[in-house]
Amino acid sequence: MEKPPELPSPKPPLGRRFPASSAVVALWMIGGSVMNADEPKALAEALEQVRAKHGVPGLAAAAISGVKVVESAAVGVRKAGGTERVTIDDRWHIGSCTKSMTATLAAMFAERGQIKWTTTVGEIFPELRDTMEPLWAGVTLEQLLTHRAGAPEKPPENLWRNAWTQQGTPTEQRLQFVRGLFLRRPETPPGTAFAYSNQGYAIAGAMLERMSGEPWETLMRTMLFPACVMPNAGFGAPASPGKVDQPWGHRREGGALVPVPPGRQADNPPAIGPAGTVHCTIEELARYAAWHARGERAGTATLKTESFVKLHTPAAGGDYAMGWRVLPREWAGGNALTHNGSNTMFYTVIWIAPARGLAFVAATNAPGDEAAKACDDAVALLLSRLPK
Repeated sequence: MEKPPELPSPKPPLGRRFPASSAVVALWMIGGSVMNADEPKALAEALEQVRAKHGVPGLAAAAISGVKVVESAAVGVRKAGGTERVTIDDRWHIGSCTKSMTATLAAMFAERGQIKWTTTVGEIFPELRDTMEPLWAGVTLEQLLTHRAGAPEKPPENLWRNAWTQQGTPTEQRLQFVRGLFLRRPETPPGTAFAYSNQGYAIAGAMLERMSGEPWETLMRTMLFPACVMPNAGFGAPASPGKVDQPWGHRREGGALVPVPPGRQADNPPAIGPAGTVHCTIEELARYAAWHARGERAGTATLKTESFVKLHTPAAGGDYAMGWRVLPREWAGGNALTHNGSNTMFYTVIWIAPARGLAFVAATNAPGDEAAKACDDAVALLLSRLPK
């Protein structure tokens, strides 16, 4: 397998793989700085320079140490060509950063004894065993969450077209989607190879729904978001239809950023929601990241240390855990946890240093290489401003 890029990115349809900017690669490797530390600026002013350099409409970033937000700022506009400024309370679509949230939700049920990491697809969906390809029956929840289940990297075209019609409740849409997946053989024998798959996380989310009797969205709202103090978190495009009350996503057309009006076409369908449809404020995302940092060292009121360690431990022979890439970094004092996400209209990145109790997040309402570089540089900026 090829050496993975320095920063993780989801595969289509939630996004493309983007290389890290050279400045950020150097920062992660040697703990350097992309800013001259002898010329400190207010974070908003410095972040505006990053936003302008990369030509993204809006950009937000936050750093947290322990339980305290050290710095946060949001600059730019909610919509290209508009005048509405982003605010620190605006909500950003986090794409595949949702994956670690779905895995964390699974850990909550595992601690309660309501599901096991070894629980299989066949056990959860016994009524589908007679029609599914036999290899699916033994696929475990852990294999799905570590991208080792053989789930397809790209959704089958007919299932993807049907998912966009969004007929029925989100739970019904997911069940129909995964039922279609089960009619096809896994792309690789389960447990044998890593293959990044949004479809695998859709199956995992459907398993949690069937086990609990509640929609994945309800489980997130009632269990995960309260635990991490994320009262503004939700799903899909963050803005209201017909309004510019939150950031709009953008598509690139002929080199230009074109705003995408809020609505069904402004996010991927709920069928793959557990893989990447959450939105939240930048400080809420930072609190979530810091919650994971604290949890690995001392546990939380919601999850024990052992559960966080399980979530943060890569599968054998790889560096991907459950919704996290795990990479050694000197600045982190050991392993860092990271992930990024894009629904092809927004871009978000998280970096966590559990050993130091630090977390850094950045988000923009644009896709593509420049969006990735803007978020990389925003996180590098935050790291460079920490007291030495």
